[in-house]
Amino acid sequence: MKVLKFGGSSIADATRIQRVIDIINTYKNKETSVVVSAFGGVTDELIAIVKMALMNVDYAKRVQELEQRHLKILTALISNKKELEQIAQTVKTLFSEMVNLLKGISLVKECSDKTLDYMMSFGERLSAMMISQTLLSQKTDCVFVDARQVIKTDNVFGAARGIGAKVDLEKTTTLIKNFYAKNKKLKIITGFIAESDKGHTTTLGRNGSDYTASIFAAAIDAKQLEIWKEVDGVLTADPRMVNQPFVLKSVSYEEAMELSHFGANVIHPSTMTPVMEKNIPIWIKNSFNKNAIGTVIKRDGGKDTQDVIKGVTAIPKIALLQLKGNGMMGIPGSSKRLFDALAQAQVNVILITQASSQHTLCVAINQANAVEAKRLVDEEFRLEIKSKEIDPITITNDLCIVAIVGEGMRSAVGTSGKMFSALGKNGVNIIAIAQGSSELNISAVVTEQDKYKAINVLHDAFFISQTTTLHLFLIGVGLIGKTLIQMIQKQLPTLQEKHLLDIKILGISRTQKMYFSEAGISTQKHESILEEKGEKANLAKFVKTMKDMNYSNSVLIDCTSNEEVISYYEEILQHNISIVTPNKKANSSTYKSYRTLKTTAQQRGVKFLYETNVGAGLPIISTINDLLNSGDTIVKIEAVLSGTLNYIFSHFSAQNKFSEVVLEAKQKGFTEPDPRDDLNGMDVARKIVILAREVGATLEMKDIDVQNLVPEDCRKIKDIEAFMLKLQTHNAHFETLRKKAEDKGEKLRFAAHFENNKAKVSLVSVPASHPFYNLNGSDNIISITSQRYLKQPLVIKGPGAGADVTAAGVFADIIRIGNYVK
Repeated sequence: MKVLKFGGSSIADATRIQRVIDIINTYKNKETSVVVSAFGGVTDELIAIVKMALMNVDYAKRVQELEQRHLKILTALISNKKELEQIAQTVKTLFSEMVNLLKGISLVKECSDKTLDYMMSFGERLSAMMISQTLLSQKTDCVFVDARQVIKTDNVFGAARGIGAKVDLEKTTTLIKNFYAKNKKLKIITGFIAESDKGHTTTLGRNGSDYTASIFAAAIDAKQLEIWKEVDGVLTADPRMVNQPFVLKSVSYEEAMELSHFGANVIHPSTMTPVMEKNIPIWIKNSFNKNAIGTVIKRDGGKDTQDVIKGVTAIPKIALLQLKGNGMMGIPGSSKRLFDALAQAQVNVILITQASSQHTLCVAINQANAVEAKRLVDEEFRLEIKSKEIDPITITNDLCIVAIVGEGMRSAVGTSGKMFSALGKNGVNIIAIAQGSSELNISAVVTEQDKYKAINVLHDAFFISQTTTLHLFLIGVGLIGKTLIQMIQKQLPTLQEKHLLDIKILGISRTQKMYFSEAGISTQKHESILEEKGEKANLAKFVKTMKDMNYSNSVLIDCTSNEEVISYYEEILQHNISIVTPNKKANSSTYKSYRTLKTTAQQRGVKFLYETNVGAGLPIISTINDLLNSGDTIVKIEAVLSGTLNYIFSHFSAQNKFSEVVLEAKQKGFTEPDPRDDLNGMDVARKIVILAREVGATLEMKDIDVQNLVPEDCRKIKDIEAFMLKLQTHNAHFETLRKKAEDKGEKLRFAAHFENNKAKVSLVSVPASHPFYNLNGSDNIISITSQRYLKQPLVIKGPGAGADVTAAGVFADIIRIGNYVK
């Protein structure tokens, strides 16, 4: 024998009811029992109508609408007109009884808990009757069972307040057994309702229909109890909070109770009590997907899988009440007084944590009770507070309890470490911690703001820990940004398969427009999406939205040269968002700002990566850091760090005048729009100051000796074309420099030099033996002399400019963050 229970969402309309009837018909055993709730939303509607009657507000229309809803469902289910008329008359009779009851409530302007329980019983009485009659009409033999005939309780009322009557299980079991002995047909049973020993209608409280099903299953020693819901089974997390929760194959009774306590939509603990005692398994199934296997809850369910954790869940809107002071240390009874005070106001304590010093005691309560709780506790400890033995009670609101649940942690070492490490890496501050001796759950109190991030971080850590997801926010979709997106699109399948790294772009911005999507922005359609759906770009709003989205493993990609963007870097890092950028202006501004960003990233446990600040995609900064971290000492750095200037001087010859080469470089797009921004040497100066700071020097830009190649009479010319014309008058000067180098068998290179905490940027002449001599095109080169590479410098050479290599360097930094957060 099996007992099936269908909740209100499964029978909310005629289509869903027919789907449930089809499921019932697959069970060939006539002794199958089906428990049903009221149709979806009906119970809440009945309570609302009662409130209208109490306030003497016209409720007749609402009652009529509710009656018409039931009749409409009936009309859709019953094809035989004669049968339809008979059943419809029964429905009308029940509604007539309901109207008479409401008239009495309206007249006396009073509704006792007993009366309200009776009023609420109409929902299940109607649904069970209508479903049983539909089955009979469709030639399925069954019997309607009003549970009040067999489930007997005490005289406690108050379903609307969540209070259920206490069931006399011994008497109830006997009555159910006797009923089943005489009735072998399929049974359609009213959930939620029962009858007191004085013959009054009572209710079984929250999740009362589940409890009804459990009582019947235990009484008849059912093979299993099936609870049909709108999900495929018990999920690893709430699907409203986590994008891809998994269905668990099995959980133990204890795990299910812990998950339910923490708000998971599984099954109420009281529901399980009758079947637990009989060791009857409970199956959670989906009435919208009858082919789904579902989840089984049973005594040894926690041992059926290798998962240490079975679920990640949360209780929102929590307040933390803190009692602390020296007057508590070693003094018995403080805790008792605290809990007694809370009990006076019927305040439920959800979590307790106390330091071993007994100096501080914290309890988590529902935030709605916070003000009254503080008043009562302050009153209880008024004398100790007055004498300053105990501090005034503090209440911290807007908190949330997140918890991991699973029997597996009893034997698994490091579970709590993994939990707190995952939260810490993502900047989720833990306010309080609690773990029971049963080791079934570990709970942490976090801010309500961090709720979604905490749940997703923990779910990733314990259920999809093999794959790491980075959430990117990209500012700047010019040549570098666009190339980066193309690289991500092309390489993502390989990263997912071979490196277990997933990348989602959640926000994107260009000069005019910006767009966000929690589902992720298509790398193929980002341009059209930004154009069609984007809103007006606003940097402050972009940063705020990124922070408010509060995703784990968030990374800002700044592919601009915008100084306004870097003004937000510290704020972004403080919010535990990593930064990757080719924008060198942040690290070449003041040394104080540079150190602030580095320190903030370190303190917040995030990454601030900028390999592409120097040498585009060349591994210069990472190589220097590797040398330093391994104990080496940098003695000297020499480098050609401008692809533009190297192109100019490698093409400058007796046949090509200096101004002609500069014009050629500009026409090919190798220079800045104004070539003077390259020729003045400031770009190279920024790069060498960044490298010097990486080595440990405290240099400012003003400390760099920079040779400006722009002739003095060309510097203030506003028009670029006029500048290019004026530059022609200086060709002889540059030719003299070139010829002098050539006569010595050397070549001109614009290079940076750092040694003994001093740096300079200038045009130098290098011999054929020098590493810079054969440098061609727009390549960069860096020569690093260290204690380890003293006789033979370490040389890094390659393309130092271009969207492809710069985007590749940015991409490499993104992957480094992915490897870090795993």
